[in-house]
Amino acid sequence: MRDMVYLRGVATLELDSELCIGCGSCAVVCPHAVFVMADDLARITDRDACMECGACALNCETEAITVRSGVGCAAAVLNAALGRTDACCCIDPGD
Repeated sequence: MRDMVYLRGVATLELDSELCIGCGSCAVVCPHAVFVMADDLARITDRDACMECGACALNCETEAITVRSGVGCAAAVLNAALGRTDACCCIDPGD
C-alpha cells in the first residue's frame, strides 16, 4: 500500500539541518513518518506525505523545523479552483 500523498509540492515543511541536534522527536511524533534519523540527524524522507499538523515543529527544541500548519494543501486547492497559477503553492488541476 502506498503512503498517503496529499498534493505534490505544496507542503510548507522545512528542516534546517544546521540547527538539528538529532534528538529524534520529529521522527517520533510525525504520524506519517516524514522524518527518519540518519547519521545522528533528522532527514525529511517524503515532504509530500506531510499533512502539516505541526507536531514536529512543536516538539523541536531547537526550532530546526518550520511548517505553517494546514496551509499547503488548502492553499493549493483554493488556488487551483480559482485558476491561479502564480502562487508558490499552485498546482495544475490536471495533475
